[in-house]
Formats: sequence, structure tokens, C-alpha cells
Amino acid sequence: MQLAMWTYEGPPHIGAIRVATAMTGVHYVLHAPQGDTYADLLFTMIERRKERPPVTYTTFQARDLGSDTAQKLQSAIRDAYERFRPQAMLVGASCTAELIQDDPGGLAAAVGLPIPVVPLELPAYQKKENWGAAETFYRLVRTLAGPAAQARRASGAVSGEGGRKGRPSCNILGPTALGFRHRDDVQEIRRLLETLGIEVRVVAPLGASPADLARLGEADFNVVLYPEIAATAAGWLKREFAQPFTTVTPIGVGATRDFIEEVAGLAGVDPTEVLAKDSSRLPWYSRSVDSNYLTDKRVFIFGDSTHAIALARVASKELGFKVVGLGTYTREFAREVRAAAGALGLEALISDDHLEVEKRIADLNPELVLGTQMERHIAKRLGVPCAVISAPVHVQDFPARTSPVMGFEGANVLFDTLVHPLMMGLEEHLVAMFRDDFEFADNAQPSHLATASAAEPAPAEPAHDASIVWEGDAEKELRKIPFFVRGKARRNTETYARQAGLAAITVETLYDAKAHFGR
Repeated sequence: MQLAMWTYEGPPHIGAIRVATAMTGVHYVLHAPQGDTYADLLFTMIERRKERPPVTYTTFQARDLGSDTAQKLQSAIRDAYERFRPQAMLVGASCTAELIQDDPGGLAAAVGLPIPVVPLELPAYQKKENWGAAETFYRLVRTLAGPAAQARRASGAVSGEGGRKGRPSCNILGPTALGFRHRDDVQEIRRLLETLGIEVRVVAPLGASPADLARLGEADFNVVLYPEIAATAAGWLKREFAQPFTTVTPIGVGATRDFIEEVAGLAGVDPTEVLAKDSSRLPWYSRSVDSNYLTDKRVFIFGDSTHAIALARVASKELGFKVVGLGTYTREFAREVRAAAGALGLEALISDDHLEVEKRIADLNPELVLGTQMERHIAKRLGVPCAVISAPVHVQDFPARTSPVMGFEGANVLFDTLVHPLMMGLEEHLVAMFRDDFEFADNAQPSHLATASAAEPAPAEPAHDASIVWEGDAEKELRKIPFFVRGKARRNTETYARQAGLAAITVETLYDAKAHFGR
């Protein structure tokens, strides 16, 4: 464990709380000291949930360590059951309580509750939040869907027919509480699947009950939206129920089309009509924006593995950016991120140290950073535009509006998210260029309000220096600059040429002048 002011992930019990909070009918009894109850604020303050997470803390204090903390845990388990009457219970220890080795699972079994009790052994000093969420979801699925799996094995079934008697069906796996746009992604992907004629049986963990997890095996296949959370559970469901699962994350137009073809193949439906109705505006917008401004913009991407890999594809293939750096803090999926970086000719950054990430950004000097809330602060210090595309995030990235990043509508959201910081940068650049221009002086009279009694007219634009010759290529390059700033660019370049003692202006002179006045 590393002491740090910032951290990309909390300890694994935070991941367990994310799963419990996402579900209904599940309660989590957490053996923890008083200081570990901070987790509630992550959900009520950052995600703005109306209810507290379904967690009971034992909240033992230092003086309790000399007595029976095990008895305190058992009392908390009984009290939580009597008060909340959950359909299933999770029992575990926080990173601090792990040190006193009270065996929450064994103590919970001794209580003898009439509901499924899932003990969690989450090694806080080796693993982190996303792993904790994945392990918790897997344990819940295995416990609650296990009886159906046993019955299936006893019947001698060898293939997962699920609900294929009629309409093809699937489960959506992976969305949790405190996830980056998970709520909105589910809404968009559910709509997409239903357009294909595929029934969504269960969405889990988000909104699912223990009874819903028990019937996961009834579907024909599983849609894995967030592999960090759902890959382990999806693998178990495939082994036990012969349910295949998706491997394409539908972020961006190209990936969404690939996803549609993948699920259509699993469901045995024709995707042609749905693909023809592609409603994303990203392809046209990315082509219509001034390509000289957006094309080959240098971008650095860092986040969880799902969003980092997907955004690298969107940035490089769909928006024409040049990805100069790619990395993740999710060590469990480092291999996938390294493969994605290798395809771009890069070496991936696998780190959960924000100082190392900051150094890499400073060394690469990108024109745009796509990252987490941490990279937002780093980019602000470095004076680089930034867009948040991955957890961890702050309250502003849980918008009241529906704002997915998956599916065709998610591609529209991504276009705005990625391009607007650059456009704001362009706006500030233009303001800086015009600040001292005679045409935009504070005392200049607006042309549409000019009257006979107006103040003295603004001075005429000074004539161009006839002693300086513009070479043909330089003049051609100058004409690429928008007309409303072209005069300013010409004057600045000629001023630079005079100061440098140049008799002719070349393309190199034009860009040297741009760099000189841009400082």
C-alpha cells in the first residue's frame, strides 16, 4: 500500500460497496473502524444519490481492540438483518480491520441467517477498487446462480439454450454505482439491443436484485460493457451455462457498428436495418470541422482500461488526432492496453502514480489530454486542454442530463467532449491575437451603429510593406488562414521579417513568426 494525496482507485472494499449500492435487496456488513465510514460520501456527495449506501459498519474503536471485536461484528450482522431484511448479505472487512484477522465469513456463518450470506475476502494490500468490484460481483453471481447451474449439470444439459424458444435474449453485465456514465450507457445500449429485437433479461449489478442474479442463466448470451467489473462473472457463466459473451466495447461509431454485428451474430438476427439507421453525427462533424485545426492534434489518453483503449481508437481513427501517449491504472488489464498502444507505435504507461503520469504528460507536451479527474488537475497546471473520459471523476461528471459515452448517441457526446476543449483553446487564441489590433480597439465605433456624429473613425489598416517579397508557397500558405485573421497574420509576419532582416518571406518564415508572436 502506498501513501498518496491522490489515488486512482480506493481499496477493494470500496468496489464491494459500489456493487452493493448498485443492487436492490443486498446489504453489506463491513467490519471497519470509525475512520473507514468515509465511503458514504462518495455516493451521496459525488454521485448525488438520494439514499445512503446499504452498508452497516461495525465502527470499532481503539478501546475495542482489547475486547471481543468478533462479537461486535456478529451483533452488527444480526442487527442489520433485523433492521433492513435484505434478500442477501455481503460480509467483509476494510483494509484496516483486515489486520485484526477476525474472519468475517466464518463469524457470519455462525450467526445462521435464513438468507444467502456471501463472505468477501478482499486483500486490501494487494488489490484495489475495480478488482474488489469484480470479485464481489463474481461471488454474488456464483452464490445466487449456483443452484441453477447445479440443476443444469444434474440434468445433463450440454448447451445453453436459455430463452431461445422465442425472442433472443441477453443480460447486460458490468454497470455499478459510481461508474463513469454507467447509468446512461445502460439506457443507450438497452435501446440499441431492443432495436435489434433482442430482449434484455437482466442488467446487473445496476438495478438487479438477488432473484435477478439467480436467473442470469436463462439468457442466450451476455453483453459485457465493462470488462474490469464483469469479465470474471461472464467467464463463470460461460463455463456453467455455455453462455457466450461480447468482447467489443461499443464506444465510438466504429466500435458500436462492430458491437451490433457481434451481438447480431450471437442472437441470430440481421443487423442490416439497424446499421443503416446509424444516427451518429460524429463522422460528419469530424469531417466538417476545419481539418487543418483538428487533424494530427497531439493527444495523451489515460484512464481505466476500457475507456483508455476505446478512446484511443476514437481519437486516432474517427477524429484524426495523433495519439502520443496511452496508459491505464488498471493493472489487471495491462496486457490489453499494451497491445492497443503497440498498434499505435507507442509504449503504454501502466501506473497508479499520478506523479509519474504528470511527468509523462509534461515530457510528451500534448495539445489535449483525455483522462480522469486527476489528469484534469494535471492539465490545468500545465496549461493544456483536458476532457474527462474515465473514472475517477468528480460531481460535474455525473450530469443531470442523459449523457452516455456508448452507442451512437454516446459517439455524439464524445465528439462534443473531445473537441470543445480544443475549440475553447482556439477562441482564447483568437482573443489574444485581436487584443491589440487596431480594428478591435476599445474606442472603435461599431460599423452597424456608425452615425454622422460618431467619434473619429478608426485608423485605416496600414499598407503592407512593399519592400518585403512574399514567395509563392508562403502566399499560398497564408491563404489557408481564415480571412478574419489573415490580415493580422500578414502584418505580424512582415514585422517579424523586418526585425530579422529578411527580404523575402518563405513558408518557414510564416511559421517562425507564428511561433514568435504566440509566445
